[in-house]
Amino acid sequence: MVNIAILGFGIVGGGVAEVLTQNPAAEKAAGKKINIKYILDKREFPDSPWNDRVVHDMDIILNDPDVSIVAEMMGGSHPAYEFTAACLKAGKSVVTSNKEVVANFGAELLALAEENNASYLFEASVGGGIPIIRPLRTSQSCDDIVEIDGILNGTTNYILTKMGSDGVSFDDALQEARKLGYAEANPSADVDGIDTQRKICILSAIAFGKLVPKSKIYTETMRNITVFDMQAANKLGYAVKLIGRAVKNNTGAYIFVAPHFVPKTNPLAYICDVYNGIIVKSNVTGEVMYYGKGAGRYPTAGAVVSDIVNIASGAEAAIPVQKWNLSENGFMSDIETYSCNRYIKIKNSLYFSDIFGECDYKKTQSDEIEFISQKISESDYKAKIENLKKAEPSAEIISHIRVL
Repeated sequence: MVNIAILGFGIVGGGVAEVLTQNPAAEKAAGKKINIKYILDKREFPDSPWNDRVVHDMDIILNDPDVSIVAEMMGGSHPAYEFTAACLKAGKSVVTSNKEVVANFGAELLALAEENNASYLFEASVGGGIPIIRPLRTSQSCDDIVEIDGILNGTTNYILTKMGSDGVSFDDALQEARKLGYAEANPSADVDGIDTQRKICILSAIAFGKLVPKSKIYTETMRNITVFDMQAANKLGYAVKLIGRAVKNNTGAYIFVAPHFVPKTNPLAYICDVYNGIIVKSNVTGEVMYYGKGAGRYPTAGAVVSDIVNIASGAEAAIPVQKWNLSENGFMSDIETYSCNRYIKIKNSLYFSDIFGECDYKKTQSDEIEFISQKISESDYKAKIENLKKAEPSAEIISHIRVL
């Protein structure tokens, strides 16, 4: 038998308890009984069948030598980070769904796990129930991963789907997402790209072995996307998606988050509602896509339980220990040098073609022009806009969206 402790008994923590006790496949895969010995939470749960396991003092778990695996689902960086570090120092393996802790402290916690002959696993931190992290560590371990492109946030994908299919505004689609429980009262982490930023931070660390500070990852909001952008994308053969990208180059990698026009030749263009999709490109396997529900009580809980089972069964011991180096500078390439095609819509301009060169220009109204530019870098784009403003002070950029 293996004894575990659950830290945080909210939506995911409660789901983990249910999966472990109601799904016999977990213990069958582990080859032994998995016993929930403690549940740490500030609250009491008098109506819960696990109420007798609830404790309020972390030291009870840390000082119990019979607890070998701890599942952390507290959310936020603190005290989740401190509790995780303490567990690893005590030789207890930790599994988590907490992407914030992994993105902020993953390199340190992986090192602590190795030093103390423990494991630190976080399959549930990216993609909910989608198996993505373990395949990158195992099935694609012999590959040189050169690019990851992902729809990594179900809330934003739902909003963009509603805007595209129903023609509703961003605000109306967000309100619908709130009613359905997909969006929080404060949706900033989702719509401003913060959640996607954390997840592409984790995926790029797995792919490249370097954990970059989130502050270095260029992140763009999707609040400026309009119904007209969605209509233009569809008309031109694209769909609009919020994409987290990690693109390897000769000196490091571009890692960033931004709305993109995704061509309909790309399967990411067809991922709708709250689903996530991740495309991994490598030199050996080529292009592989991972798809599924990116959030939710049971998909996320299932991913946490899969990590518990892998440790309890001994399967994790056969996988090489993962190590990440902290990368403050040097590895991240400046987003200003990143080149791509761009969808651009300009108002009140006669000289746009002199600035942007040969493109397929189309008029949407008598004073508005839209087009897909040639590949230009961020700095070149800004220079062209500055030159356009000098030539035509009344010119107005209505939309500017990168093309995947």
